[in-house]
Amino acid sequence: MIFGCLVEAAVGLLCVVLGLLVWLKKKVSILHDYHYNNVQAEDLPAYTRQIGIGLILIGVGICVTGLLNLLYSPAWWVPLAAGILLGLLVMHKAQMKYNGSWFS
Repeated sequence: MIFGCLVEAAVGLLCVVLGLLVWLKKKVSILHDYHYNNVQAEDLPAYTRQIGIGLILIGVGICVTGLLNLLYSPAWWVPLAAGILLGLLVMHKAQMKYNGSWFS
């Protein structure tokens, strides 16, 4: 049980770190190139900010899930679902606004 919680925490922290790299360092190369092919150079800071925030939301949801699993809470799925749904929503809005679609 503890191993699973550590794996969840590690995956969540990895998502947070990747989100910070995309957002703060503008490391768009972490993403697949078809996710940012149509993003204009002047829109890149706003795009990386929103994609980074989406990744951070997903990572935080996964980390909190790991902590709740460690405490044997039956509500472990709530932060996981909220983090993934909110993160994907933010990322979807950025993809549609700046790239035109998820795969282009």
